[in-house]
Amino acid sequence: MLKNNNSCCNNSSCCSIPSKNDFKKSIVIDFLYLDVTICERCQGTDNSLDEAISEVSKVLEATGVTVIVNKNNIVNEELARKYKFVTSPTIRINGNDIQMDFKESLCESCGDLCGDDVDCRVWIYEGKEYTKPPKAMIIEAILKEVYGGGIAKQEEQDYIMPDNLIKFYNSKKSRIPNNSL
Repeated sequence: MLKNNNSCCNNSSCCSIPSKNDFKKSIVIDFLYLDVTICERCQGTDNSLDEAISEVSKVLEATGVTVIVNKNNIVNEELARKYKFVTSPTIRINGNDIQMDFKESLCESCGDLCGDDVDCRVWIYEGKEYTKPPKAMIIEAILKEVYGGGIAKQEEQDYIMPDNLIKFYNSKKSRIPNNSL
């Protein structure tokens, strides 16, 4: 707490002027995905996210913003419920999806992974569709969160796992040999 010079106490800590680090802001970026070893969309999103963070990190560091990145492989229904996972891949900044409205299309990589047809996220940026988010889209979302009042906040809702994810997890489970359970 800052004290006015006229009413400074004898405790030196209450009279000190806070440093820039005392006001350091942080943002938390969560990358949620089904698989980065096989899924091309998840791999592409991971790469775009890393590149975007690399490009903005110097600006954020210079202005006292710390970036915390969590990469979460949502391997089962329990984790999907915990993270309220709706589509793969997902990028959230401070808990909010960088793209609330999304489309999905057939993802052959995830189909190969689970042995069934699975749809994954299609990113829409500046009127065009992408199977991985453009780096500019992620940078824009980060900067908007830090300097522009933030990403649109999503209302807290009861989580209902999408049929597409149920299908993915069930198909993946059925591919696991009984002796490895």
